[in-house]
Parts: sequence; structure tokens; C-alpha cells
Amino acid sequence: MNKYVDTPSIVQVIGCVFKSPQLLEYTDKYVITEEDFPDEFHKIIFGTIFKLHELGAEKITLNSILDYLSTRPKYEALFIKQKGEEWITKAAENANTSSFDYYYNRMKKMTLLRALDSHGITVTDIYDPDNIVDLKLRQKQEDFLDNTSLEGLAQVIQDKLDTIKADYIDGSWGEAYQAGDGLDNLLNELEQSPEVGVPLYGPLINSVTRGARLKKFYLRSAPTGVGKSRTMIADACNIGCTMIYDDTFGWIRNGTSEPVLYITTEQELGEIQTMMVAFLADINEEHILNGKYEGDERERKDRAVSILKESPIYIEVMPDFSLQDVENKIKKNIRDHDVKYVCFDYIHTSLKILEEITRRSGGVKLREDTILFMLSIRLKDLCNKYGIFIMSSTQLNSDYQISETPDQNLLRGAKAIADKIDVGMIMLPVKEEDLENLDRILVNTGFKKPSLKISIYKNRRGRYKGIYLWCDADLGTCRVKPMFATSYSYELIQINNLKINVKDNF
Repeated sequence: MNKYVDTPSIVQVIGCVFKSPQLLEYTDKYVITEEDFPDEFHKIIFGTIFKLHELGAEKITLNSILDYLSTRPKYEALFIKQKGEEWITKAAENANTSSFDYYYNRMKKMTLLRALDSHGITVTDIYDPDNIVDLKLRQKQEDFLDNTSLEGLAQVIQDKLDTIKADYIDGSWGEAYQAGDGLDNLLNELEQSPEVGVPLYGPLINSVTRGARLKKFYLRSAPTGVGKSRTMIADACNIGCTMIYDDTFGWIRNGTSEPVLYITTEQELGEIQTMMVAFLADINEEHILNGKYEGDERERKDRAVSILKESPIYIEVMPDFSLQDVENKIKKNIRDHDVKYVCFDYIHTSLKILEEITRRSGGVKLREDTILFMLSIRLKDLCNKYGIFIMSSTQLNSDYQISETPDQNLLRGAKAIADKIDVGMIMLPVKEEDLENLDRILVNTGFKKPSLKISIYKNRRGRYKGIYLWCDADLGTCRVKPMFATSYSYELIQINNLKINVKDNF
């Protein structure tokens, strides 16, 4: 048996739960799993109590436990062999519910230490129950274990791993660079090939972002119904398709066809496909969903379908996912389809992520903002590790309705997500107040009234931030076209529309 087991704490936890099964209802405070009980006998007793409470029992008795086990001969035999009735009676008599938190936390700490030890990570410098010689050290470790929270213990271990990583992995990169090392070559390369990526969809947006650049992570957030998925679909098709319908020139060339992965977490495959057709053919999606076309729309629809069938755009449907699932899907598509551009719609928690993080942390429950931050870190790490571009999005909190400077503070769940991104954008509907402030610009320039605005609040390696792009948006065709830019105080900003020409392979 693993040495990191505190049997008195386990007995107290089971005894308290037997006496007060309502403790199991505090799922935001107590997370008890079978990993907390390395002994099969303890697992059977706790598991029985848990199931009885789950089935509606407000009070647990010996008779109810015996009745439950009577239909499970294997568990019943072990229960009888270990004198289960006598064990539970004694545990209940000695249970001290007022000290439940202490025993629960000590049990969870042992679970964490046990998990690390089973994976070959030595933690005897933190707690060594086999030490019977150095009593001073033993008492010091006992005091540390009792006085350190479960989260604090996890952080101590993480700091230890980070130190090892810094010494033996990060440190393996060698000496620091001299500031001028390779600088001539870098500047010559930038003269030949400026740092820009393949174009995103719409005017001005590439002037601001410099296109979809490899090793970069862009985030475009919005309230529900404003067009997060539709604008991402537009970008995926703009990158992955060679032709797009223009309302002035008809079907036009659209650069090279770059392999794109679109990961959808909420919508089904068919929903993504109809939006893609609507975007490429410039047809309102309602016409496609109703099967009713006007003018030459049917022919345009057919042409868009043919283009999509020939385009290297791949769709993964992941309604429930873990951090590892996301990485595995991206790696698979890099390997199978040479994908370099990824659209992940969108950053949020899932049941599988919660289970994964809880399992990895030995039962420590992390806050939603911490989990979302971890997901954003993973996405940025994938950009750097595989040399790919990732675009994602988030929902906004309710403050978006009153904010005068829409920035990372509006990201729902965790503003820290923005720490890892290279470009941060927020899409918002245009309010009447906006139109009043824009009246002078609209009269003098002749631009039509915008229906959507994009706040650029973060822009690494870009000069434009703290600005609005005012857009003509047609969400029915997934087309959002920036028309002009202003500061947050509605002062017009002159931005030239950067045209990115991608050499085509045909």
C-alpha cells in the first residue's frame, strides 16, 4: 500500500458522512472521489453511503447499507469479512463533525501526495511518513502539512516542478543572445518578406492585425448573437478557399487555398456548412435554410458548394472536450492535412475539462477563471510549438453594455485570457449614442451608418489599438466589412487599407 495514507482522517470523513450525509451536498466545497480511498473496504463503505444519498436517502442507517450490499455479493463478502457493521458503528461513534474540514483537507492532501508518488515524483522533502529517526524534521513536516491549504500544497509542488524545468529544460537553451546576433539577416528577411500573414476577411482589418500570422493567437469576443461564429467562419473560408463571390465583380480569385481547421464546440456540422455556403456565395443563409432562392442565387450556391468540396477546410465537432482533446485534434490535423490555421469556437469550460483539471490536481477544485486561463495558455503554446495561427473567441460579461473602453475587463470568466493573446478584439452592436457621436463623420465622409463596431484593445507588434473599427455587417451572409476607424472618443483615424497579396500556387 502507498505510504501516503492517513487512515484516521479517512475514518473520520466516512464516519461524519455516515452521520451527516448532507455534507455530500456541498459540492462547491467538498469533492470526494474514490481516489481518496486506497483501501477497497473504505471505497465500498463510502461508495455505498454516496449512492444511497444520491438515490434520495436523507438518513443513512446500517440496515440501508446492508440492504444495498445484499444485491452486490462481491462487495457484501468483503464488508462481512472486514466486520463492516462493527467498523461503521465505531467510526460513527468517534466521528467529530465539527472537525470535518480538518480531516477532509488532510485526506485530500494525502490523495495529492499519493498521486504524485505513484507517478514517480518524490515528495519526501515535503512529507515523509517513513521518517522515524529525525523527530524534529518529522514534526516540522507535520506542522507544514496541517498549516498549508490544499491549494498552497499544490502550488509548492508546482513551484518545485517549475524549478526543475528551469534548471534542466529551459536552461538547456544555452547562453543569452548578444543583442546584434543575426540582426542583419532578420532585417533583410523583413525587407524581402514583411511580417504579415494571409489575409483575414474585410477591409482595414489586415491593416490593423497584419493578417493571420503564424505563431500568433487572436481573440475576437462578443455578446451572444453579435456574430462570433459567423465572422470566424468568414475568416476560415477566406483563408481556405480560392474563390469568393463579390457583389460588384462576381466570382473573384482569393489567393491561395491554405489548410484550415475549424473546431466547433456548440454548433453541428450542418450549421457550419450552411453558413460557409452563405458566406462564399453572398446569399442570406435564410434563403439556403428555406430552400428558396432569388435571381442567380441557386447557381451561386452550387458554385460555392463545389468550391468548398475542393477546399482544404476541415471541421471537428467537439461538444465536450478536455485540454488534451484540443491539442490532440490540432496535432492530428497538422499531421493528416498540414493544417496551419485553426479557428477554435470558442473558449469556455466543459464537463470534461473540469474532470481533467480536478483529476490532475488530486481533487483540488480550481476556479473557472483559472481553468479558462489555462486553456488560453495551452492555445498560445500550440501556436509556438507547431508554428500555427489560432483564432478564438469568448463571451462577454454584462459590463459590455456600459463600458466606454471595451477591453479585456469585459471577457466573461477571466480577463486573464487576454494575457496570452497577440491581438484582442471585441465586437459590439452600435448604439444610438454611437450614431449621435458619429454624425459629423458620417455627414462629411458619406459612409453609411455602421451596424457593428470592433474594439481593438490589444495589438502586439501593431500600431493600432484603443480604437474602434466601424462596420457594415450582414450576419445573414457572415460578412462584416469595416468602413472607417476612430479613437474611443470618436475622433476619425486615417488608416490605409492594407492589401495582402498571397502568391498563388496554380
